Amino acid sequence: MDAVHSLFAGFETALTPLNLLWALIGVTLGTLVGVLPGIGPALTVALLLPVTAKLPPVSAFIMFAGIYYGGMFGGSTTSILLNTPGESSSIITALEGNKMARRGRAAAALATAAIGSFVAGTIGTMLLTFAAPAIAEVAVQIPPSAKFALIMLAFVTISATFGGSPLRGLISLFLGLAIGLIGTDLQSGQARFTLGYPELLDGIDFVTVVIGLFAVGETLFVASRLRKDKASVIKLEGNASMTRDDWRRSWKPWLRGTALGFPFGAIPAGGAEIPTFLSYTLEKKLSKHSEEFGKGAIEGVAGPEAANNASAAGVLVPLLTLGLPTSATAAILLAAFQQYGLQPGPLLFVTSPDLVWGLIASLYIGNVMLLALNLPLAPIWAKLLLIPRPFLYAGILVFSTVGVYSLNNSVFDLILLAIFGLIGYGMRRFDFPVTPAIIGVILGPVSESQFRTAMQQSGGDVSVFVRQPLSLFILLIVLAALVVPQVLKVRAARAAKGDSLSA
Repeated sequence: MDAVHSLFAGFETALTPLNLLWALIGVTLGTLVGVLPGIGPALTVALLLPVTAKLPPVSAFIMFAGIYYGGMFGGSTTSILLNTPGESSSIITALEGNKMARRGRAAAALATAAIGSFVAGTIGTMLLTFAAPAIAEVAVQIPPSAKFALIMLAFVTISATFGGSPLRGLISLFLGLAIGLIGTDLQSGQARFTLGYPELLDGIDFVTVVIGLFAVGETLFVASRLRKDKASVIKLEGNASMTRDDWRRSWKPWLRGTALGFPFGAIPAGGAEIPTFLSYTLEKKLSKHSEEFGKGAIEGVAGPEAANNASAAGVLVPLLTLGLPTSATAAILLAAFQQYGLQPGPLLFVTSPDLVWGLIASLYIGNVMLLALNLPLAPIWAKLLLIPRPFLYAGILVFSTVGVYSLNNSVFDLILLAIFGLIGYGMRRFDFPVTPAIIGVILGPVSESQFRTAMQQSGGDVSVFVRQPLSLFILLIVLAALVVPQVLKVRAARAAKGDSLSA
């Protein structure tokens, strides 16, 4: 019942007129960036980090949460009407939703996506409400050696998940860790990797790194791949709506998608891609209309969209309770916490309860706002797809430059922004994932701090990492995550070679 009382206190915070305004701004921006192809909630939150530095933390995170959930809602519009998934988790929605739209059922596809997002988001937030405090109580007792091992697990699994190959993901991670080491070592006072530049003695502002690698790099990459011919946008006639038969075929996929999405979002490197594909496969097997799959089955939109949004709520569990991001947007949110001098983790529920519970309460409010925005205003959002892309990406670059310069009024920061932007573009161009690098920048100093604390407590004895049962268990999982996929890959290659020889 403590969670219920805390949630009511959170509603008192979230329902103030000012915070309601920030929630509305957040969900509106989130829907906007979700609709526009090539722009997602992670990029938007990264761009807003310099702008929101002067806002109260509670208001800023209520807006960020609205952007996060709104981006998940709005992404379905692009996938259905333009057949261009903004993120990998929207591929399935594009597959079936666009086929529905081409059959003249765009309104039904958008409605089942929006209502499914609302159902999954609300149930996921309820699970977050009760799961997060329980996990936080346990996490307080985790020793530094186990916390270090847990961060190592996040490093390895996230690198393997986001990379086209584990090697590419790990290279990206090591780049981020190296950037995070730049500056003065607080323990010894020695300068590290500053190259003689006094501007680097305090390290590189993570906002500059995040905007450069993610926003500028992503924008340059997407802009370089713009097609000269205009994409075909399917027109939406009337508001998003569903028939009685659509409701009957959608409500079970919504619940099943929610059940799949939340746990996958909550585990390290879970993300939304796996549960959306699993949901699609499950619905195809269970549906009485399996012949419609591949031609525009409404179950193929309802289930994956619910899984996508439920995973968004699940992502907040490890972020708030352990300080571990499991998605790109969560990594940017972790940077936002650090911008305010806050470290997400079990103590956050004790030191900043107004922030945590105000944020959780705002998710319920934001879901209602998003449903009200997406159903009646669907035709308006659809028209945003006609905005010329060159204007859009040029605006993002200008906004990025102004935002970074406003941090310290430093030209040196702009030079760093350009360098990281080019690095981010190169990483995207050669298929190196950016998310592990960002997580390395943000979590690298934290892992170093936990490692040193563990060593100090053990008197410099490295064996503390294997003597402590929990840290040993987690490190064994890390080892398995590195070795098992490679062993399976070698065995599969040998089996394929044996089959070819026998044939």
